[in-house]
Amino acid sequence: MNIILLGPPGAGKGTQAHRLVDHYGIRQLSTGDMLRAAVKAGTPVGQQAKAIMDRGELVSDDIVSALIDAELAAMPKDTGAIFDGYPRTRAQAEELDSLLAKHGRKLDRVIELQVDEEALVDRITGRFTCAECGEGYHDRHKPTSVDGVCDKCGSTEFKRRPDDNEETVRHRMQVYRSETAPILPYYEEQGLVSRVDGMASIGDVADSIDALLDA
Repeated sequence: MNIILLGPPGAGKGTQAHRLVDHYGIRQLSTGDMLRAAVKAGTPVGQQAKAIMDRGELVSDDIVSALIDAELAAMPKDTGAIFDGYPRTRAQAEELDSLLAKHGRKLDRVIELQVDEEALVDRITGRFTCAECGEGYHDRHKPTSVDGVCDKCGSTEFKRRPDDNEETVRHRMQVYRSETAPILPYYEEQGLVSRVDGMASIGDVADSIDALLDA
């Protein structure tokens, strides 16, 4: 089973991807993680990528394709993949089809977590975590039982991500729409796209995805 999870930052892709990895035994292929690993390992592709990134330039499609090609070659044939951060353009989508075919695979499903922008802004801008134990909270949806005290460890120190502000969230949404617009029609033409309500509870989203994958 080879799938693509789509959705803007904050839609819950990471949470669902991790659950799918555990539940179905498939591999999450994150282009960002693969690039960092290749650079750290000093592989030929990693060295090439590092030189480009050190110049402040974007890594080319050829390099990303080489990383995915190598990962697919190393994976057992009966292990599926979740593609994370790739493809972002129609050219990349077509290249992914070619890479999958090269390794005797095909894309089975493209799942988009649909969100309401206003609700997503509220979800992201209100979240904060305990600086001590990492327990997550939300100003409105999950406040601490005692104001300023972590329910889990009793710490009084909390932190918020600096990019969890309205301007940044709305910019992320705009970028997501511009990036996914070219690839959704491509996959819709192949009948691969399904959509689930990303604003539902984590459990309900998981159940919706399972229903699609088990159909």
